Amino acid sequence: MQVLYDVPAPAKLNLFLHIVGRRSDGYHQLQSAFMLIDWADSLHFALRSDGRISREDLGPALPPDDLTTRAARALQAATGTAQGAHIGIIKRVPAQAGMGGGSSDAASCLLALNRLWGLHLGLEQLERIGLALGADVPFFLRGRNAWVEGVGERITPLEGACAPPPARFAVARPAAGLETASIFSHPALKRDSKPATIAGFAADHYGFGHNDLQPVAQMLCSDVTQALGWLAAKGLQPRMTGSGSAVFARMAHDIDLSDAPSGWQVRQCSNLDVHPLVGWAPSDKSSVGV
Repeated sequence: MQVLYDVPAPAKLNLFLHIVGRRSDGYHQLQSAFMLIDWADSLHFALRSDGRISREDLGPALPPDDLTTRAARALQAATGTAQGAHIGIIKRVPAQAGMGGGSSDAASCLLALNRLWGLHLGLEQLERIGLALGADVPFFLRGRNAWVEGVGERITPLEGACAPPPARFAVARPAAGLETASIFSHPALKRDSKPATIAGFAADHYGFGHNDLQPVAQMLCSDVTQALGWLAAKGLQPRMTGSGSAVFARMAHDIDLSDAPSGWQVRQCSNLDVHPLVGWAPSDKSSVGV
């Protein structure tokens, strides 16, 4: 079966994450800066004329109903297309790491199949489909580093002086992962951080703020504390990304990460200015078709 598209799905880091309140429906109000990095999955797409969605794991095995498969089916349902696809996935970004790997896969799938199937959906239309799959999917669809607020639905691109400058990072995901729900439901979670501003963040991109989820994550998973200590021992200033368990630290120069404990996934990464698939879906104002 011929591969028609071969696309990346990059991960993200939360440069900070503050919980500034909680809505009456129980959802948390957050502020964060999302930054794309070059640790990425690879997705391969081939057209199927029989309408089926099939998946082949070219790396580590994934759950049967992963977000990529769900995204493909959601796009079929939203458009009524009779076309199908065979999807091959090389999974590199670790799960339960706070790096958005599943959401990034879903976003890249929507962008690729929108092209492969000739649907001509605009970006805003894809975002509506993606939001039902996960709160981070619209961020990856937009493909630009962003200031994120609310429950994740308010996304402001970080441009010009507000954009994170080029940098290198040590990123470590220890052996144990973390379930997001267990952190957000924990009674010890701090939910009253003072609201921040983009200007305040831009004054110190890599030193601003903190991650309100990190203390609870350390209570629930000793591996997070171990990973933070491991990077700190190398003279770095680490913090956790998202709901963990991955931690990261900016590096002034490359360092040796070969002594990571067994079972950890560790990389030196660079940040990205934009997602490699930016422009694959037009603004709805310029889209045609559906």
